[in-house]
Amino acid sequence: MLTTALHTLRTRWVAFTGSFVALSLGVALLAVSGLALAATLDAPERKPERFAAAPVVVRGQDTLRVPTPSGERTEELARPRAVPDTVVARLKRLGTVVEDRSFPVRIRGGGHGPGELVGHPWSTAAFAPYRIDAGRAPRAADEVVVTGGWAAPGERVRTDRGTLRVVGTVPGRGFEDAVFFTDARAARLAPVGVQVAVDAEVSAVRKAVRDAGRDSAPGSAGVRVLAGDDRRYADADPDRDREALTGLNALFGTAGGVTAFVSVFVVASTFAFAVDRRRREFGLLRTAGATPGQLRRTVLAEALGVGVLASAAGCVLGAYAAPQLAALVVEEGLAPAWFTIGDHIWPYHAAFWAGLVVALSGATAAAWRAGRTGPVEALREASVDTRAMTRGRWVCGAGLLLTALVTLVLALADDPGDLLHRKTYVSRPMPLIAAAALLAPVVVRPTARLLTWLPARLPGATGLLARENTVAGVRRTAAVAAPVLVTVALTGSLLGAVATLNGAKAAEVRERTAAAFVVTAPSGAGFDAATVARLRAVPGAELSPTSSSAVYVLEDGVALVRSDARAVAAPERLTATTRLPLAAGKVSDLDDDSIIVNEEWEEHTVGRRVRVWLGDGTLKTLRIAAVMHTGTGDNGVYVTAANAAGAPVDRVDVALADGADAGTVAAGLRGAVASVGGRVSSGDEWAEAALAESGGITRTGLFLVLGIALLYTGISVVNTMLTATSDRVRDLTVLRLTGATDAQVLRLLAAESLTVSAVGTLLGLLVAGLNLAGMGAALHLLAVPATPVVPWAAVATTAGTCAALTVAASLTSATLLVRRRAVVRE
Repeated sequence: MLTTALHTLRTRWVAFTGSFVALSLGVALLAVSGLALAATLDAPERKPERFAAAPVVVRGQDTLRVPTPSGERTEELARPRAVPDTVVARLKRLGTVVEDRSFPVRIRGGGHGPGELVGHPWSTAAFAPYRIDAGRAPRAADEVVVTGGWAAPGERVRTDRGTLRVVGTVPGRGFEDAVFFTDARAARLAPVGVQVAVDAEVSAVRKAVRDAGRDSAPGSAGVRVLAGDDRRYADADPDRDREALTGLNALFGTAGGVTAFVSVFVVASTFAFAVDRRRREFGLLRTAGATPGQLRRTVLAEALGVGVLASAAGCVLGAYAAPQLAALVVEEGLAPAWFTIGDHIWPYHAAFWAGLVVALSGATAAAWRAGRTGPVEALREASVDTRAMTRGRWVCGAGLLLTALVTLVLALADDPGDLLHRKTYVSRPMPLIAAAALLAPVVVRPTARLLTWLPARLPGATGLLARENTVAGVRRTAAVAAPVLVTVALTGSLLGAVATLNGAKAAEVRERTAAAFVVTAPSGAGFDAATVARLRAVPGAELSPTSSSAVYVLEDGVALVRSDARAVAAPERLTATTRLPLAAGKVSDLDDDSIIVNEEWEEHTVGRRVRVWLGDGTLKTLRIAAVMHTGTGDNGVYVTAANAAGAPVDRVDVALADGADAGTVAAGLRGAVASVGGRVSSGDEWAEAALAESGGITRTGLFLVLGIALLYTGISVVNTMLTATSDRVRDLTVLRLTGATDAQVLRLLAAESLTVSAVGTLLGLLVAGLNLAGMGAALHLLAVPATPVVPWAAVATTAGTCAALTVAASLTSATLLVRRRAVVRE
């Protein structure tokens, strides 16, 4: 049978081309994903940047550490503490101590220069080290030294920190665009610093900090001494490489999972259709004495041959594609600049053997069906598929459908919020899509009749013939419609889930915002007391200033959970600018001894007290004043400003007093924040901006997934249509002998192709609708005012592309056939 399989591969190579190409691309992508994963595992430790030349850096408490029965739990503090004065005093006895400060600086008035600048005191420049290459060090309050060549000594630059005079420049070091002020001016701009550089021996510094802790010096707990490579933790965002690589792993992991899923689907569809077309051949083999086991082994041997060749080709393709992809993700900012592909071997082994497993898995069902072919099939001439569904297909399809529906109901009953997580809405559609593809032959006939009801009644025979041919060849129709179904369903489900979730979040923001205007500070900054005072002085404006912070709670005794918090400066004015989605309690009960939580918290009973850690790590027990609905998970918690020490006001919600003119108030607000770069927006504009910020979070990964699905759809459709059309030589010849012209034959095939694509599109929309309905039900249970969103533009583009591929493949094959002489051979 191995010889027979090899002869079949050689003579029927066109029928196996689709499987070969699909497997090759799948193995290539798996190899690339494996190589990328291996490269992330070999990520080098980031070296210190700003303090590469500093002997020691002492940093205030920046991590919350909570002991539990299962070990210590840690979370990064939202508001790191400054190094206590008592500790600084001990350090000054050992050597020079330089306080570090960092704060954002923004160019105003459309001036040239980097978009994001960061200010530091000049005395910290030597620790990078920065060396002046032009000009001199700053001496006056309005003098600065800048990195890079964007400004020259003598230039004046308008910023949100005032008009500054550049007196010197230093070469840039690649990790920041810095502006160095005098130490005195930097201290006024950023009064609180969280770390100091110490020119002393590491051992002496550690002893001084340890002694301060032993003597119970106030605030000394949690102070860290950073030396060697640990000094990187004194840099801004030291974990950015790890976070970027985690996102990269998720991206390639999702792509690899979809690749495996669609590869098995394409191979299974291709082999199933090929086995169905070869019933007479298998019947002849059975008549000649072949056993069912030999037929099964023949099909599996064919799959093995295709798998070996395709896997080898895919590994070669992956080796060439991986470096290009690595360069692309670096260029797009999805990976660190150092990210490159290494010389690992295991990803090739994994991809190669995965390709063989995919090939054999996809052909197993087809091999079993081939083994059930009887000798009488050699005499079969009927073109109508009498039994499109096998028992195994019924069992698998019904099982997957039942699994998808039951797990959806259980999720809605137990934890509807889980349906809003990215991993869930990316993976949950897969069982339902597979079930729909397996059960497609059951609904092909009624769906095709429904779609062709009107065309079949129009003048001419094209519509009627297209309907009858589509309905008669159920297996052919299902084989072509299935990949269209998969692509349309993925497009509608994934992009629809993102659009629905973004719409729900925007609806929450709009529902929650009652303010006429929202004044926001520049990113990473806050308003000082003078700015807030100017805003309060605007006639007709009623203010509710808030700050960003966090609250930590230990749940189940082992899980340390962080919740984003808004710290309210004036709780009595909160109701005038904010409509909280309360499930219980009253906003007016919020005070310095209470907290507003959401239903996601383990303890969420009004009046009960809950033990929490504030943004700076302070442990407090607060009374629950009110409870909000969980929503999409972004409701967070509310505390008063007294429970968010050190958090600057970064947002001011403004309501209009009775009789106040909105235009006059808006002008006054803009004038109050003009000098610090604040932005004044209407409530609706602020809500729209919040939606725009959340719109592109997962878009790159989803478009990669959909691109893979569309590519595989094209391969499957083209391969199936070429095979199916070439098998219809007799049908097309009979049509031509009865008087049909070549153009009429081609129009008929085009109409059939469009009908099949429409069937796949309709079934795909049904699957997407069920998935989005599940998300809509989850949002309803979470009390979110939103409805499912179908991405009609993306679905139409996908369906149009699939239809174009189907028609093009059908007409290409048919054009070659109609050139032959119309003769029927008995």
